[in-house]
Order: sequence, then C-alpha cells, then structure tokens
Amino acid sequence: MNNRRLLIGLCFIVLMGYGGYAADRESNVITIENLFELAETNSKQLRPYFTAEQESLKEIEVARSNRLPDINTSLSLSFIGDGFTTKRNFADYQRAPIPHFGNGLSINISQPIYSGGAITTGIELADLKSAASRFSTELQRDNIRLRVAGAYLDIYKFYNLKAVVTRNLDNARTVLGQMKDRVDQGVALQNDITRYELLVSNLELQIVKIDNMINILNNNLVKTVGLPDGTIIEPDSAILAKSLPNKSESVWQNDALESSPVLKLASSGVDMSRKTESLVKSERLPKIGVQAGWTLDGPILVEVPPINRNLSYWYIGVGVSYNLASLYKNNHSLTKSRIATRRAVDSYEAAKEDISLGINADYIKYLEAYEELKTQEKSVELANRNYNITSTRFSADMALLTDMIDAANSKLDAEQQLVNARINIIYYYYKLLFTSGKI
Repeated sequence: MNNRRLLIGLCFIVLMGYGGYAADRESNVITIENLFELAETNSKQLRPYFTAEQESLKEIEVARSNRLPDINTSLSLSFIGDGFTTKRNFADYQRAPIPHFGNGLSINISQPIYSGGAITTGIELADLKSAASRFSTELQRDNIRLRVAGAYLDIYKFYNLKAVVTRNLDNARTVLGQMKDRVDQGVALQNDITRYELLVSNLELQIVKIDNMINILNNNLVKTVGLPDGTIIEPDSAILAKSLPNKSESVWQNDALESSPVLKLASSGVDMSRKTESLVKSERLPKIGVQAGWTLDGPILVEVPPINRNLSYWYIGVGVSYNLASLYKNNHSLTKSRIATRRAVDSYEAAKEDISLGINADYIKYLEAYEELKTQEKSVELANRNYNITSTRFSADMALLTDMIDAANSKLDAEQQLVNARINIIYYYYKLLFTSGKI
C-alpha cells in the first residue's frame, strides 16, 4: 500500500463524508478501479497481512544481527569466609584466614567468522519468508478485488434488471389501461383484466425484490471498501462499453506463470524448504570465531596463604567448535527436511496444475459469454418482434390474452438474460485477471 493510494483513499473518504451532511444517502458513480484502491486502503481484512509484512522485515534485521559480535560482561562482589586445612585423614585442623572481600570483573568478546553457512542461510531464509509474506498479501488483495468486482457487477446487473422490469411494467400498465377501456366498451371480460393485473403485481413484486438485493449488495460493498454508511454506489455505465483485450489462452497461461501470487507463494515455499535443508546441513560443520577477553579477580585464592591482591589478565585467539553428536543425531532431521522439500515441490506442481486448469475453464467461460451474448441479442430481437406482433393482433382481437401474457413474459425473460450475458463477459474477464494474477 503506497502513499499515493493512501492519499486517494483518504481524500475520497473525506469527500464522501462531507457529502453525507447534505443527504443521508447519496448516490455516487464510482469506477471499479476506484473501488479496488479504496478496498486496498481501507479493508480490515488486509491489515493483518500488512502487519505481517512489517514483522517479516524485522525478522531479516534479527537474522542479520547474528553477524555482529557477542559481548558478555560480568561483575561480582562477594563475602568470602575463612577456610581451614587438615591432613588427608581430616586430622590436624588449622584455621586459614582469607581476605573477606571478593570481587570479579570480566569482559568476553566473540566474533563469528565461519558458522558452516548457518548465519548466511538464516538471513536468506528470513528474506524468503518476507517475500512469502508479500505474496500472501498480494493473494489476499486479489481475493478482495475479485469479491469487490463480483459485488460491483452484481449491483450493475440488478440495476439493469430493474430498468428492464420497469420498462415491462410500464408496458403492462399501458396494456392494462387499454384492456379496461375495452371492458368499458363491452369487448373484453373482467377476468382478462384480473389475469393481467396479476402480471402487473408480479412485476411490481420483482422490482421490490431487486431493490432489496441492491441494498444488500450495496451495504456489503460499502463495508468492504470502507466507505461511510449510507453511501449508495452507482456503477459506471461505461463499463459495458469497455474494450476488453482478445488474448489467446496461451497468453493468459504465460501471464499466470509469471504473475500468479498462488504460484509465487508455492515457489517461495520450495525455496524456504531448501534453505531449511541447508540450515540442517550446516549443523554438521565446524564453527570458527575470534575470541577476546579481559578478567579481573581478587583476592588470589589459589595461593596458600591467599594473596589479598587483584589478578588481571587478557587473552585473544581463535576458537573452533564442532558438535560430534551432530554426525549421528542430525540424520533424521536432514531426512525430514528433504521430505519437506519434496512435499513443497509437489505442492508447487499441484498449484501450477490448478492454475492452468483454472485459466482454461475461465477462458472457455469467457468465450462462451460472448457466444451467449450473441444468442441473447437475437433472442431479444425475436421476443420484441413476437411481442409487437402479438400486441397488434391482440388489439385487433386476433390473439388471446394468454398469448399476450406469454409474449410479455418471453420479452421480459429475454431482456433479463441479455443483461446477464453482458455482465458475464466482464465478470469472466476479471476472473481471468484474478486467476492469472493480473487483477
């Protein structure tokens, strides 16, 4: 989340909040890209991932600090009691006075030179964990964007459905008015009006249900992107006129291999497993370091009688340590690490296959949506033609009321399916973007 996105989100929220004083529920035309930015800035579901990224960066600093020298100091003050001496058979007891005040001061410095690659591998492993945390954030961000896109397009779909139903309701009310005139003229039955009033009532109920669904979707979307309560999101009508790229499936597959956060996360898992394996191997190698120290102790108790003076000395040298037990203790750990690496590779290949299958399915659905659009456009043309012919024949008393109702229902269904077909094209395009990691 960069500063530019944060500034855009904050400015947008301030403007939205200011507008809230003017009206309790204000309609705002917002593009889907703006919603993506707002969701990334304000989504509470993303915040733990951003925090995890910061934590992983600190882990890198912690791993790098292992290259620094270790410095240990100690200071002690003590009361020393008198001693005694005896023969080996504990006879001939003699008191041995000892200076009672004891002091000790020491400083030890150890600088690792060679650790079998453990320090370097630890830093590289921390880097890989940081990258994995970043990929997890990208994956969660993509999931939120797809969810936002789905809700946004659903709202747009229901707005269009409402417009379609409203047009059909207006037509039905017009026909109903004409039928009432015909009843007054004695050329139609009251039963016909009742049946058509039922059609009008069903259309009115459908509009109520559509309004309720729009309110539910709008509220969920407002919460997801962090807009003020009461905001009404009006989709940008230009989205249907958006020119979508006509790329082949192979291009989408290549994009997924390069950009999919799922594959990046699986790949980083393989790298981390290999680094962990190297870390286990490093335990079999010797550790070399430079050591230096200074010590001040008093009194000097190794002499008899004790000398009431301080003894100070310093040293510098190279220390080599080797854990011989690692030759037979680490076998199981190394085997376990190798199995974990093999499992990570298998997981990557499985994820790669899933992404490939997902791209294939989404691409087929994407092309199918275009074909569905052509079919539904033709269906709407035929349904309108049938409705107009039936309406003309009904006005001339050459068609039954059931024919008129069937024609109206067919027209409504065809127009609704056309709206769904147009929205499906855009949805499957964003689904392809999500699966390929380009959303």
